[in-house]
Amino acid sequence: MPETDLPSLFSRQAPRLDRASAGRIADQAAQRLSGYRRLRVTLPERTPGPVGMFDEGELTVDQVEAAQRRPFESWLTFLHPHQQALVTRDYGGPARISGPAGTGKSVVALQRLRHLARRTTGPLLFTTFVRTLPTVQEELFRQLAPELDGRVEFTNLHAWIRSFLVSRGRQVDVQLRRIDDAFSRAWMVHRDALEPLEEYGYWQTEVDRVIKGRGVRSRDEYIKMVRRGRTLRLDARTRAVVWELYKTYQDNLRQRKAHDFNDMIEIGLAELAEQPLDKPYDAVVVDEVQDITLVGLRFLNQLAGAGRNRLLLVGDGQQQVYPGGWRLSDAGIPIQGRGAVLRVNYRNRAKVLEFAQRFDARNQVDDLDGGAGVALRDVELANSGGQVQRWQGSVRELPVALMEAVRTLPVPVNRTALIVFQRRHLDACEKILHSAGISTLPLEYYRGAADELLKTGTVHRAKGLDFQAVLVVQFDSDDAGEKASEQEHRDLRGRQHLVAATRARDFLWWGRVTDSLQ
Repeated sequence: MPETDLPSLFSRQAPRLDRASAGRIADQAAQRLSGYRRLRVTLPERTPGPVGMFDEGELTVDQVEAAQRRPFESWLTFLHPHQQALVTRDYGGPARISGPAGTGKSVVALQRLRHLARRTTGPLLFTTFVRTLPTVQEELFRQLAPELDGRVEFTNLHAWIRSFLVSRGRQVDVQLRRIDDAFSRAWMVHRDALEPLEEYGYWQTEVDRVIKGRGVRSRDEYIKMVRRGRTLRLDARTRAVVWELYKTYQDNLRQRKAHDFNDMIEIGLAELAEQPLDKPYDAVVVDEVQDITLVGLRFLNQLAGAGRNRLLLVGDGQQQVYPGGWRLSDAGIPIQGRGAVLRVNYRNRAKVLEFAQRFDARNQVDDLDGGAGVALRDVELANSGGQVQRWQGSVRELPVALMEAVRTLPVPVNRTALIVFQRRHLDACEKILHSAGISTLPLEYYRGAADELLKTGTVHRAKGLDFQAVLVVQFDSDDAGEKASEQEHRDLRGRQHLVAATRARDFLWWGRVTDSLQ
């Protein structure tokens, strides 16, 4: 092999065998090929280090248990001792921290920001796709480092770009009502060709998350591309029709002088490339990165700029609650040698974790760059205890069951969240609670500050948040597949179930409603 070809051996894009597969092939080669000898390397035995007065493992367990006994609010910023090195590491370029739910990724991100704020003088940014998460993380950061209040900007990606464009005199009209109207009119033109394969929502997601979300520029590019995360196979003729649907939708937006969120990101990216920030960020930390679109990743890469410790991406593909998938290399973000995978779950107690591990949450983003990730079922368990209760019944029986679950909560109601998977089911559950005189706070208004209210929201609003107790209401109608994409729908719902269950530290109540709302 010539020297010029050596980099291809280390490319994330190149297909490669895992260790077990390579071993099986080597064994077969040894049996079938004359003159072939299987080479094995035996790792040298590690020499035991000096024995101290205290066992390191026992000290770590003691620290975790002591943190769990303190107020829950302080637990939310507790850094596992084994993760300190990630907080203080000097990264030579963009870096990635991934790992299953409960491994402390968001805490590492907050502690990293505190570390950087104490060692830099320029602005710092925490951002994410989720609207509710930045305000909660800002409150946690204020508790973690009150002396650094105001040093870090906390905002979601779309809000940052909108504010940036306004500051540059660029008005972008993003209204959901106008977006839906533009797509509905486009759908009426191409409905006959596409509806036999899939329903309206599938094709809207295809345009939003695949074509526009990945910045596809031409019909030929779309026809040839690998649609990661989408299991419904589309031939070239069907893709050509979908492309026409996209073009009609874009024409409708232009005629109304309207934009969608992907348009806003593209406009922001062009503006930033033409005229960078007068005062660039010293560091950008991105949480829940798995749900950001590819064009969003490209924008964040441009925003952070090149340099040491400028961009940290934190996420877990198994917690992806929107369709689609990508690799960081697709966005031109090189992280070779600067990635870490967290493997110890210390946020959930044993019973809660065991329940969450039941869900078949297929991972389309892997370790965020195509490498082998760690699934929730493979994590190391750090906590014992916990409690899980399960209920199953009809819509008519739900009010009594839900109120009994609230009445018998083993933790304060203000440290509890109710999570559902569709907005209409949230409305139904909130009606039950309010009829019983229980005050609630929607997660979209939750700021992380102490109060006396039960939190309520969909799984999309609960991402990245932690509670002592969680009540989940699952309607069987949530799990109804959609024609040919039934497997894709099940995979997505499995990931959403996993996210909902792992929001709980100590107690999980899972209610399953077997019939539909009228």
